[in-house]
Amino acid sequence: MNTKKPTINRRHFLQASMGAALGGSLLNSQQVLAATPTNQANSKVSSQLIKVAGYDYDRVLAIKDGRVGIEGAEVSFDTKDIYAVSRHAFGPDQKYEVTELGLIPYLRKYINKGYRDYTLIPIFISRTFRHRNIFVHVDSGIDKPEGLRGKTVGTPGYAFSANTWIRGFLLDEHGIKADDMQWIETTESSDGGIVKQELDRYFLPDNFPLKKGPAGVDESELLLSGGCDALITAITPKSFLEGNPNIKRLFPDVKAAEQSYYKNTGVFPIMHAVAIRTDMIAKNPSLPEAVFNMYSKAKEIAYDRLESTTSLKVTLPWVADEFEETRKLMGKNFWSYGFEANRKELELVMRYTHEQGLTKRQIDIEEIFHPSVLKLVDGEA
Repeated sequence: MNTKKPTINRRHFLQASMGAALGGSLLNSQQVLAATPTNQANSKVSSQLIKVAGYDYDRVLAIKDGRVGIEGAEVSFDTKDIYAVSRHAFGPDQKYEVTELGLIPYLRKYINKGYRDYTLIPIFISRTFRHRNIFVHVDSGIDKPEGLRGKTVGTPGYAFSANTWIRGFLLDEHGIKADDMQWIETTESSDGGIVKQELDRYFLPDNFPLKKGPAGVDESELLLSGGCDALITAITPKSFLEGNPNIKRLFPDVKAAEQSYYKNTGVFPIMHAVAIRTDMIAKNPSLPEAVFNMYSKAKEIAYDRLESTTSLKVTLPWVADEFEETRKLMGKNFWSYGFEANRKELELVMRYTHEQGLTKRQIDIEEIFHPSVLKLVDGEA
């Protein structure tokens, strides 16, 4: 088997080979193997290939380097960021059989546009607490969440998944409604990302306080110029990264705020999930379960690397302490896969997207996942 080892870039994902050619509907949960690259190289390989794309997280490295695979399948991994994989999956060039996708963008397309080209499995490959993504001007007078009421908030994208989660916890934990703030969607992003120039009203009321910002001004510049009082954004503004003293985080101790949120709610926000092209599932009905188990096994190996103290596998001197602390707070399998283990987060996503005007209706959250994997539990449960 040919194994490609790309240069790793933080904005790009997964590129390597594993497994052997797809065995149709013969795939089952027992066929997901933790194998050495040598074993995989000696396995029978057919001409069929399953192409997978997404970021190169530690929790997928065992897939990337061939230690974990699917018996009867040859799988290549392409390192791609979320913008690239979304262009492929939501556009005409659906070149990847398995791909990482944003959960909220997928849900919006599923409900609003009738999108069915890919089907989700409950592998929640990207999760992030979002208290760290609220920034304020030091002269704004905002020193607690309730101070956002009546203020102007800038963002490169109202519908960002991060913003959806932030508006959700601002309402649930602090009683602040989305329309308690005046929203300005900027025409530029300080990280150089592409921003839509037209204003999308989504399914918001006509009087909802959202408008487009001045041409050529990014969110970082908008805050520093006094065009807004605060920023709610998925990215870290350029001015903050540069150490500008006029911008600060709303929550000065982000870790404490996020841990307190978890203690109160038990919620670990989901950003991205894994999806399989629907036509592939029709040809191979057991593929969703095989892919679920492959990702689950790779995550267990990532846990083992974090736990090891013989030699540090991660370039942080106290990574073992952080790992132990996280497990004390969140449990042994803190990065859980599976539908039932994540029902609370999924139901919040469904509620938040509709409540915030991003979807035109609510559906049962089970509907967006393949039925064969709804009862699966990953290995560390």
